[in-house]
Amino acid sequence: MNKYDLAVIGSGPGGYVAAIRAAQRGLKTVIIEKEHIGGICLNWGCIPTKAIIRSVNVLRDITSAEEFGIDVQGYQTNMSKIITRSRDVADRLTKGIAFLLKKHDVTIIEGYARLEGSSEISIEKSDGSVESIEATHIIIASGSRSKALPHIPIDGKDVISSREALELDKLPASMAVMGAGAIGIEFAYIYKHLGVDVTIIEALDSLLPNEDIEISKELHKQFKKQKIKALISTKVMKMEKSSEGITLSLEGPKGESELKVDMLLSAVGVMPNSEDLGLKKSGVISERGFILINENQETNVKGVYAIGDVAGTPCLAHKASKEALIAVDHIQGKEVKALNKKYIPGCTYCEPQVASVGLREQDALNADIAYEISKVHYRAIGKAVATGHLDGFMKFVIDAKTKTILGAHCIGAEATELIAELTLAVTRGMSVHELAETIHAHPTLSELVMETAENALGEAIHV
Repeated sequence: MNKYDLAVIGSGPGGYVAAIRAAQRGLKTVIIEKEHIGGICLNWGCIPTKAIIRSVNVLRDITSAEEFGIDVQGYQTNMSKIITRSRDVADRLTKGIAFLLKKHDVTIIEGYARLEGSSEISIEKSDGSVESIEATHIIIASGSRSKALPHIPIDGKDVISSREALELDKLPASMAVMGAGAIGIEFAYIYKHLGVDVTIIEALDSLLPNEDIEISKELHKQFKKQKIKALISTKVMKMEKSSEGITLSLEGPKGESELKVDMLLSAVGVMPNSEDLGLKKSGVISERGFILINENQETNVKGVYAIGDVAGTPCLAHKASKEALIAVDHIQGKEVKALNKKYIPGCTYCEPQVASVGLREQDALNADIAYEISKVHYRAIGKAVATGHLDGFMKFVIDAKTKTILGAHCIGAEATELIAELTLAVTRGMSVHELAETIHAHPTLSELVMETAENALGEAIHV
């Protein structure tokens, strides 16, 4: 039986980061993957989705080219090529990760891993054979998969998940997107601008319900301008399929109604991949499928760790990667600073983009924190006007006494890039004074950060 210092189950953004970092530190490491190196994120999530969004944004640039003095004629959308490009992007990156693992002498085993104790793993191969290994430490990074509602089963044809949505080379005339989190919002944006009549259905009372209320309202307004229909505070009570399509029975603020569509995309969340890992046999405790961990990412069983989606929300790739580094540090006896979920940025890549970090205004209100708000619109920034990106705003939630930035929220062009500076500011407890004093190059969209900080001090120049 082969023995390792560390065995990592799953090769997504949590698993491969843990394996590479451990190998860099001199640990004999093995990574076990049941499907594709790179996990869901690189193969069927973050990366291919963004590749398709890039194609959609190029299409939107073409359709609005006349506004910028350019006449375009004779273009057409080739869905098959869009999908092919997205798959090529995903394949390129997964091959890159596989190369990095081999470069760092990480052993890769293809198969399904199950814990047989705190230091033994059995691996079921595709040919039915089973290999057993021993490891001093184990990191579970098995990820998650799309969740389906009991009365709306996913069949992969008429009712699809995000995975099937990434391979639609033939588009339906109409589509309902059930769930208005980041996944649902991004696909609604994608398929509307590829010519599909899209309706979003959300049980809660706003789009992107985890975002600041003002941000959610602004997105709803912008989606209306793009003719993306959204039914909020609305539940799907029943679904009927026929040769003519899908009929959804809805219950919303105005009572019962029906919606007929050709296809339904279920984006109601994810569920952890933990039910067949041998957790019970090994004594590892989970709750609702999520593995319970301490501040070091360690489970109740010494030497067994869990990171990423399987270790709890938020289910984000960058959260998994950070948890990987924490787990490896703890394995090596280094001083560990526990992950503070308050400092994890969230991003949604529709247009306008949405990004946030730290406290929302409703959080500060509910916690009875004395706070102030500073908000500046994109139209106040020269680069935004020059490039035609006038929609959206940046918003700070600020401690009224110390002027520390408690939360930052942005909706507009390149919000998912601008959030990096704001994450640093919130994480390091910076004040609006410090951001206002930082020189930002002109003309850039990042001047929005400086202007919002200056606005909090009553000294904004362009507002």
